Amino acid sequence: MKTIQGFMLIDVDVAALNNAGNDPASKLDNAIVTKKIRKNGKEYPYVSGQAFRFWWRNSLEQHYNWNMSPVIREKKIAFTEAEPMKYPDDDVFGYMRAGKKEIKDPETGKTKKVNVTLTRVSPLKNSAVIGVAYNPIVQNWASMTRQEGDAVPFGIDEYCSVMKGMFSLNTEMVGTFSDTNKTGFRNINEDMKKLYLEQDTELINDPFAQDKEGKPLQLVRMNDEIRLKRIKDTILALKTLSGGAKQTTNLADVTPKLIVLANFKSGNHPFSHLAKEERGVAKFSIEALEEVISEYANQFEGNIFVGKRKGFMDEIEEKLKNLADDDKIKFGPINAIIDEFVKTIKLG
Repeated sequence: MKTIQGFMLIDVDVAALNNAGNDPASKLDNAIVTKKIRKNGKEYPYVSGQAFRFWWRNSLEQHYNWNMSPVIREKKIAFTEAEPMKYPDDDVFGYMRAGKKEIKDPETGKTKKVNVTLTRVSPLKNSAVIGVAYNPIVQNWASMTRQEGDAVPFGIDEYCSVMKGMFSLNTEMVGTFSDTNKTGFRNINEDMKKLYLEQDTELINDPFAQDKEGKPLQLVRMNDEIRLKRIKDTILALKTLSGGAKQTTNLADVTPKLIVLANFKSGNHPFSHLAKEERGVAKFSIEALEEVISEYANQFEGNIFVGKRKGFMDEIEEKLKNLADDDKIKFGPINAIIDEFVKTIKLG
């Protein structure tokens, strides 16, 4: 398995990036609570993995002209078109389209329902984005005062936080589709497979799955040019991430202020503990990065790329430059590092 492993820190002030509805504990009639999670007896704000993916999709649509799969709603469920060759987001972000179809049994002549559900495990996996250091979430009083009469008060949760998130992109899965009748692996049906093979695709052997006779199952794979573009666009879109609740009055920049990227030979994520809390302050651990470089030396392909925005954690800049001087990492400004990393992405 070949993956791209990434870690990022964002830095927001007076933000409310992902809210969770009304706050029943508030004394105000109208109060909104932000999403938070408890760890070690303290509450930390977080952005759900789903919301993070929503920002990511928007960036790809707005800045990289991705033709997004339409969302279809039926009663209480919603799903995308589940056409991974036509829609790059179905390919990269995965899908589940449940359904049953009535067919006539050739032996009995009776109609029966068969499962035609299509599912795809997402090649792109990501964590939630969570605060690194404890900094109390504050519910502030606000009001609507433009109307005649009394002000209408409401409460909003707000916080300042350095927040961490990580992601993993399986580059071998992108543009590669299975029709194996197994949950998560039946990406396409027989008709789609036939149609895809009439286009610019090829059949390849699945290195991990076999049929009842012990023969490798076959996968449908798109051409490398399209696959590589989808992979590169996905990483480049990190430069233009935007989103979050309360942007009108609590504008927050959610682009990475520090990012770590690497080509990796497995699905294990090596960067999960690069940030820590130290005396109430979020810190990036150079020691943890050095240990990862040493511990996983045989798993990295090429250099580890670290980008950092000037003005953010400037106290670690010299140490990162020293690591770069030792040829262990490539270090520079965020966008330049992302661009440089993307040039190293290869298939095969």
